[in-house]
Amino acid sequence: MRIAFITAGAAGMFCGSCMRDNTLVTALRRLGHDALLVPAYMPITVDEPDASQKRVFFGGINIYLEQRFWLFRHTPRFLDRLFNFRWLLKWVSRFAARAKYSEQGGLTISMLEGSHGKQAKEVASLVEFLRDEKPDVVLFTNALLSGVIPEVKRALGVPVFVTLQGDDIFLDELSPGERARCAELIRANGRSVDAYISTSAYYADHMAGYLGVPRGDICVIPPGINLTGHGGPADAPGNRAPTVGYFARICPEKGFHRAVEAFIAFRRLPDAPAARFKVSGWLGEANRPFYTEQVKRLEAAGLLGDFEHVECPTHETKVQFMRSIDVLCVPTVYREPKGLYVMEAWANGVPVLLPAHGAFPELVESTGGGLLVDPDSIDELAAGMKKVLTDHAFRQRAGRAGEAAVRARYTADAMARETVTLLERFVRPSPTPAPTA
Repeated sequence: MRIAFITAGAAGMFCGSCMRDNTLVTALRRLGHDALLVPAYMPITVDEPDASQKRVFFGGINIYLEQRFWLFRHTPRFLDRLFNFRWLLKWVSRFAARAKYSEQGGLTISMLEGSHGKQAKEVASLVEFLRDEKPDVVLFTNALLSGVIPEVKRALGVPVFVTLQGDDIFLDELSPGERARCAELIRANGRSVDAYISTSAYYADHMAGYLGVPRGDICVIPPGINLTGHGGPADAPGNRAPTVGYFARICPEKGFHRAVEAFIAFRRLPDAPAARFKVSGWLGEANRPFYTEQVKRLEAAGLLGDFEHVECPTHETKVQFMRSIDVLCVPTVYREPKGLYVMEAWANGVPVLLPAHGAFPELVESTGGGLLVDPDSIDELAAGMKKVLTDHAFRQRAGRAGEAAVRARYTADAMARETVTLLERFVRPSPTPAPTA
């Protein structure tokens, strides 16, 4: 089957959606399918081999200029391609990462208006590219890209799918009026969508109500990870202090401040072990003041010596991080739609400590791979840290359960097979070559 997958670069940051999409396309190719990963906005940033093509559509510079200035809606194609050079987009992404979602309402609405918006020539460019590529099916990474879908459907006449994996997090930052208009446009564009794919049952239920999409049109396909390198021997606990780990983007939304507060409270509990707090994840310039504030809280509590921040820019360093902790704690403020870091911890036999909301309950309750706590209780989070670090039998049992679940249900190949099963319900595929090694 020839599959075109439109993903969205995230201004130079490691993005769970980009990483999922990259892993999925790589696995689809491994199964023998002709899968093309097409980046939009910016080049993607991943910690595995980049499967995306070099050409970027809806380049971040072009869509911004087209939104602001009439002239750039009519510039020649050679100039558009100049602004879409990957090195230039990567340079600009350092500044784009500081942009607030709340300031992008007008641009988002225009993008969702598709051929009627200010980025109409970008729509035409992608449609022309897809017409030349002749895919059997087209997938989009999120509903915020759906403005182009009516034209894709009209020009190609192939099935079109949209993945739901975090759209509401962006939309909730817009003004009520902008959010309502975006939802209206997404519903209108959805008339050209054959089916939606959600990364969890929770998120499928939530987005059905949020966007007004029939729940029956949303299929749940859990994310999967590449297990290469995962699952080796963890650091021997006897060689280091018990360690709480946080591995996610370092920002308020992911709950880094809550993890800090809970760690301080945990260390003050009677008979609490002298544990360490180890942190990694993408830290953007916009969140450095926030990060510094949290480090100062640890210093004020006398725990700075037990804190460690490490960079993990590669798959290998990420695996090393997971092997060096005893529990992963990411107390998100928002409701997580997928949680790849949960699976990455499990792949290394590490149990998780998470708030009981979003996709976390269905992950933990179906596997026994950790503990769930009240999302609003720092005391419960602190008690959970003590429970996992002091109850060796529980920690070992939960870690093994999580690892077994990942290898049985949450692999990249499992995600790819489920995706193909869904697509084949809608498309008559072209001949598929033999799987590659």
